Amino acid sequence: MSLLVVGLSHRSAPVSVLERAALSADARAKLVHDTVAAEPATEAAVLATCNRIELYADVDKFHAGVAELSTLLAQHSGVGLEELTPYLYVHYEDRAVHHLFSVACGLDSMVVGEGQILGQIKDSLARAQELHTAGKLLNDLFQQSLRVGKRAHSETGIDRAGQSLVTFGLEQLAAGGAVEEWAAGRRALVIGAGSMSSLAAATLARAGVGEIVVANRTFERAERLARILTEGDDTAVSARAVRMDAVPGELTRADVVVSCTGATGLVLTADSVAQAVEGRVVGGTVDLVADAAARPAARTAPAAAASGTAAEENCPLDLAAVQGSTGFSVHGEAAVAGLDAATLEQHGAWVAGGTVDRRDTARRSPEADAELITALAATAATVGRIPELRRPEPVAVIPRPAPALFLLDLAMPRDIDAAVHRLAGVRLVDIESLAEASADAPMAADVDQVRRIVSDEVAAFGAAQRAAHITPTVVALRTMAADVVAGEIARLDGRLPDLDERQRGEIRQAVHRVVDKLLHAPTVRVKQLAAEPGGAGYADALRTLFDLDPETVAAVSRAGDSTDKKDRPA
Repeated sequence: MSLLVVGLSHRSAPVSVLERAALSADARAKLVHDTVAAEPATEAAVLATCNRIELYADVDKFHAGVAELSTLLAQHSGVGLEELTPYLYVHYEDRAVHHLFSVACGLDSMVVGEGQILGQIKDSLARAQELHTAGKLLNDLFQQSLRVGKRAHSETGIDRAGQSLVTFGLEQLAAGGAVEEWAAGRRALVIGAGSMSSLAAATLARAGVGEIVVANRTFERAERLARILTEGDDTAVSARAVRMDAVPGELTRADVVVSCTGATGLVLTADSVAQAVEGRVVGGTVDLVADAAARPAARTAPAAAASGTAAEENCPLDLAAVQGSTGFSVHGEAAVAGLDAATLEQHGAWVAGGTVDRRDTARRSPEADAELITALAATAATVGRIPELRRPEPVAVIPRPAPALFLLDLAMPRDIDAAVHRLAGVRLVDIESLAEASADAPMAADVDQVRRIVSDEVAAFGAAQRAAHITPTVVALRTMAADVVAGEIARLDGRLPDLDERQRGEIRQAVHRVVDKLLHAPTVRVKQLAAEPGGAGYADALRTLFDLDPETVAAVSRAGDSTDKKDRPA
């Protein structure tokens, strides 16, 4: 069996696709059940965060496994397979291990180095264990990934490479200012009481907000979070819980809103946010794309020509034919479209304050006309337009009022309508804008050290897995040898019934020592060889050379799995 991961993340897919492919808790449970029920897979786990959906499985066939896992992801996400496929990535065996270890260290996060992913990996493993879809491979893999992630954070400064998604989002809301100064005394509304919302609430409390209101569909969870915030040593803040139906009222009083729920639809619509800020923003909402025709004209002309009607005197163009060209100045692109070279030259000379003798243009050949038109086209391509008397009217920009309401949407799919971006007096930061902002975030030097840790850990994990793969065969071999010794000792007892117990013991120990010495070097060496890349074939060689019963080997494997499960900490 081999490890396979099929998934998509913010690195492979646009946020719009991730949003549509997001899985509810019930959908994730059904996905792993259907995966282990499929022929190629025996184990399965889903890692789903706000910016990734990944399906891990232990499969016996690569191509069949990829096809099956991709199809299952498409079916359960509701995104068609043809649409989803271009955004999927596939990792197999050591590359799959390397990927998860990198994810656990925060190297693959939207904000490099963030540590929240460790909790999400732990939750994914716990769900797979509860659903009985995680066997030895996935248990070993996910538990080791948690250890690797903790090692990276403790041995390096990867935390300095980036912040948590919450902190990064709040910094974006603060528009480059200090979060503590921006948050001081503000009233915050936190929608949701899960791990991400709890972290956001705690971060806001430490930043110095004056009040936090927690809203959640399960009121008891909201109460619990509010109590923790109020009684915490480092988060002591005035906090209270409300039910979800109280959100519209609380929205009118809030300065900062953080939303991260598992809802499949919008929690806050653009209309509800607009109503919440109504009266709090001078001038109300602003249409940022005002009609250019309604703005005052702002025209300029060369010093040789006066503005207004007089500026159009002696122009060689038929102005009446182009006055209705909406969106263009009358001497601009629309006016000169389709004119011959002579007229174009007359127009260019007129703009420059000179004249052109039409008799000269009449004597030019078609080839010369073509050259002039080509030159004018090159000029247009360079400066963006044919030389003209009056440039296009400048766009009048209406400044937005200062934000009265700050919104941070950390949910996937989104909780807050993206149309809120267009509302005056509102600043919205969501997963999509965070992805754009983090694309240029600087990488810390510690990232290279973490990458080395990941590479070392992947090699060690692979060696341990390969060595473990041959262990049942070695155990079966030693069991067979012990059975042979026992049979020979029993036959000796029948042939030499006069031996006393001491003599029998000496003979028994001598035979065991001979067998142990004969098997010691080969079994130690085969374990070493099996731990190396490509060493899986040594187990097959042992089974063939010693004619070991495959069922005996499988029974040892099953016994080992049972012991692992029994001894595994809850």
